[in-house]
Amino acid sequence: MTPRAEYPRPHFDRSHTWSSLNGDWDFRADTEQDWDRTITVPFAWETPASGIEAHWLPVAWYRRSFTVPDGWRGQRVVLQFGAVHHEATVWVNDVEVVTHRGGYTPFEADVTDALRDGEQEVVVRVSAPLDQREIAHGKQRSVPRDDFDGVCFTPSSGIWQSVWLEARPATYLSGLTLRPSEGLDAIEVEARVAGAAEATLRLSLRGTDLAIELPVVGGLAETVIPVAEPRLWSPEDPHLYHVDATLTSADGTDTVAAYTGLRRIEAIGEDLYLNGRRLFVRGVLDQGYWPLTGITAPDDAALRRDIELAAAAGYNLVRKHLKLEDPRFVHHADVLGMLVWAEPAATGRFSDASVTAFEEQIAPMVERDGNSPAVVIWGLYNEEWGLDWDIPGDPAKQRAAARAYDLLKALDSSRPAVDNSGWTHVKTDLLDWHYYDESAASWGRTVAALLDGRQDDFPVKLGPDFVVRKKLAGSPDQPLRGLPNLNSEYGTGFTSVERGWHLRWQTQELRRHDRVAGYVYTELYDIEHESAGLLDFERRAKDLAGVRPADANATTTLVLDVVPVAPGRDLLSETGAVNVPVRVSHHGAEPVDGRLHTAWTPVFGATPAGPGAEGPRVEAKPFLLSGAAEVRAELPAGWTSGRLHLALVSGGAVVARSAVDVDTFTGHIVGDNR
Repeated sequence: MTPRAEYPRPHFDRSHTWSSLNGDWDFRADTEQDWDRTITVPFAWETPASGIEAHWLPVAWYRRSFTVPDGWRGQRVVLQFGAVHHEATVWVNDVEVVTHRGGYTPFEADVTDALRDGEQEVVVRVSAPLDQREIAHGKQRSVPRDDFDGVCFTPSSGIWQSVWLEARPATYLSGLTLRPSEGLDAIEVEARVAGAAEATLRLSLRGTDLAIELPVVGGLAETVIPVAEPRLWSPEDPHLYHVDATLTSADGTDTVAAYTGLRRIEAIGEDLYLNGRRLFVRGVLDQGYWPLTGITAPDDAALRRDIELAAAAGYNLVRKHLKLEDPRFVHHADVLGMLVWAEPAATGRFSDASVTAFEEQIAPMVERDGNSPAVVIWGLYNEEWGLDWDIPGDPAKQRAAARAYDLLKALDSSRPAVDNSGWTHVKTDLLDWHYYDESAASWGRTVAALLDGRQDDFPVKLGPDFVVRKKLAGSPDQPLRGLPNLNSEYGTGFTSVERGWHLRWQTQELRRHDRVAGYVYTELYDIEHESAGLLDFERRAKDLAGVRPADANATTTLVLDVVPVAPGRDLLSETGAVNVPVRVSHHGAEPVDGRLHTAWTPVFGATPAGPGAEGPRVEAKPFLLSGAAEVRAELPAGWTSGRLHLALVSGGAVVARSAVDVDTFTGHIVGDNR
């Protein structure tokens, strides 16, 4: 069976005329003469799935034969590569057809003139430097090491996305950009054409009788396709509009299918809006690694499954971290209604070469994924990686971050862009920050101080005894007010119990502040040595001590006026009686009101099936934290500790849940909050 046999490029679809080259290829290291090993493409040579499992191999060669389908006679034959890390040189029948640099971006070669009768041979030489610091490599480990080596993983070298053949005429569609109109009632189309022949383009909106025909002038055709009774794309209704493009010239006919959604994402003041409605981002970090296949998903279903797992945990956005993911991931997000924060791979050290390598990813990223309605945020640099952790101290690094932003916005001004996620900003549409803290008390204090303007910096631990304060702004031109605030990385705890505890309490503190436009939790699943996930590396649920992520990330949540002491001992009470002020954070379209209910279980006990005893009434308006309702409760007779479950019941249904652990022990607790 051919691995990854699905058509690889759903946003620019020529699946009516393609042939997969995934599967077994001959393989040898550069130091070897014999082709006596077989590698399975498209899995990196370090991975078990490749059949090779070679580590720290700087150069290797691939070879396989193929035949051109008989029905392609008279067409140009094009060899397509989804991604090869890092530099690839390709020969067909001993004729060099293309060289490409950049391990995350697609490339192609018209191989028609190199073809011969009968069977063809393709050979690929791949260079994957051990020292990756000046190339785009994301979370792949480097030797010598990056500054951020402690959060990096096994490299994924060689061909790691699909390889395939396509047929097209000599005059063909080279690009098809679809964007929603300002009024969200039409699709703006820009078609780019390569080739010498005069051509006519016909565009049809699938499922309708609408068709537009127009000439190609100077390699370009532009028009607007009106949409009757437009249906907007959103997470609740991810409706897609498919456009079929047919290019006709003396060279023949080229047909490409593409799609987009009618939606608008915008920052207005300190708030984000989707289609004119307030949007609160409930995001999770996804780094795109799998146990046996590295940065390649084992199959198409795995890409879809990760999105479904994020949605089941209550998230409405996935931040695909430091990686241009397989385009089919973006496709599944489009179909399923999952918002995406997309960003290129990071470099390691600052130099002219590394800045160039980073910037070379920007245009391909926008070209490949720009039609996607799911992509609502473009990221660029992350925590000054590739900028030597020193934007504040070096104007050259400030200029690099600003230039990346300008390059991106010149290509696509329709989405917010982040120049340097999490740390010092010089030119950004979103004021995001990464804040990790093992203390729930100091976490809450710092978040409050950032959001009420008492401080514009925060502590970052760069080593065991190395803590710096990162300023939010690295340029006097970068405003600190009037932009949406997002905590785009958070989440701590060395055990699953601690991580569940921090997920509950830290997320509720973010929901306490109406100025926050959203968050991104770190992270969805474990990877190799990194155990920060809600799931393990195999995507199995972990023991979070009764905390359900879907409750913490719900549209409606409970915010308790409690500074928790420690896991299992949130509140200490000599008598077992507690008063818990409870507020409601609600991000629905309409107000919510109902009654709070309470139920007891042992500490770390699972959520009861029913809501429990009825308590006080509470109501909340959208995006405004409610006033506090006082919940009074007492441990059941004979209990010295217990978990008090809180549920908001509205319209006969539970719409929000939380819990607080009560303990009658009042002595000193190791690990007590500071």
